[in-house]
Amino acid sequence: MKIGIDISQLAYPGTGVATYTENLVNNLLNIDKENEYVLFYSSLRIENKRLKIENIKHRSNIKNFRFPPIFLELIWNKFHILPIETFTGKLDLFHTSDWLEPPAKCPKVTTIHDLTVLKYPETFVPRGGHDIVANQKRKLDLVKKESKIIIAVSENTKKDIVELLGIPESRIKVIYEAADEIYNPSTPLKVNKIKKKYGIEGKYILAVGTREPRKNLARVIEAHSRLTRSNLVTLVIAGKYGWGSEKSNIKDKKLKILGFVLKEDLALLYSGAECFVYPPLYEGFGLPVLEAMASGCPVVTSNVSSLAEIAGKAAILVNPENVEEIVQGIEKAIKNKEEMTKKGLIRAKEFSWEKTARETLKIYDEVFRK
Repeated sequence: MKIGIDISQLAYPGTGVATYTENLVNNLLNIDKENEYVLFYSSLRIENKRLKIENIKHRSNIKNFRFPPIFLELIWNKFHILPIETFTGKLDLFHTSDWLEPPAKCPKVTTIHDLTVLKYPETFVPRGGHDIVANQKRKLDLVKKESKIIIAVSENTKKDIVELLGIPESRIKVIYEAADEIYNPSTPLKVNKIKKKYGIEGKYILAVGTREPRKNLARVIEAHSRLTRSNLVTLVIAGKYGWGSEKSNIKDKKLKILGFVLKEDLALLYSGAECFVYPPLYEGFGLPVLEAMASGCPVVTSNVSSLAEIAGKAAILVNPENVEEIVQGIEKAIKNKEEMTKKGLIRAKEFSWEKTARETLKIYDEVFRK
């Protein structure tokens, strides 16, 4: 087979879709010795030398087109013209996880990571006069009409796809994601170095995410302020600033906001934390949960959407809308740190990117043979 994969999301490092794309392609190229891969991307932000695809071999070609994003929006989303083969050459199958659904002469597979745009449309602020929600809905309509198989990253996302898009279960396959190999328990020496780098003193708890409302960081900050004196530790927040953020208003000396951090640093921050607090209102998968567990960090997360599914019995589950439950979850995680760490390490090992790649390759074969 000649398999095309859209890797344009690698222009946005640190996002869940970029992490998925990078690990899926690397592992496909590592395990698949038979098929040829064409990696398509169009971005003004990345060049070949910056692509995070490690296993480029003779069976894969990169097709780079430096079009402005609005160009592909117009030809594929609005007018839906020019098949992907115009840019890649002949393909037997095309896989995208970007919701930018190009026309294609070959069968298509699309990965849907979440349906935030339908569940929480109010969190998508119009940019430059563009209605993001309307654009995403058009893309999802194309996915529904044209994708032979849709990969959902969790059973919860599959349920959302059935309920919100009306796509039959027979067209949806669940394939889990995993934590990168870089997420492992670290040494005290390395943890101390990373704390020094970011000016973190003493014990700390970690939160990760953009500041968009569904990530629920406002309640995490409130919960931290209510911790009992014996558990009064610094709250460290890593992640880009998103919608509704006011960094300048933060005065609490026990609250440290780092902004975007490289995953190499994030792995060490997970490893050194007393616990990881991650209670979003909605997630399609919840990669940070597995990243923290794999790093040897106790996890407090939400009992809604996909989080309970991914965490299993290895995390403390809380109602994300109840600040007092979040407080109690943090204190319980700190108190039972050793036990929760062991459970988390075991749970994280149940997921792997190689397994993700093998299951995805099986889907490719099924679609091609039909």
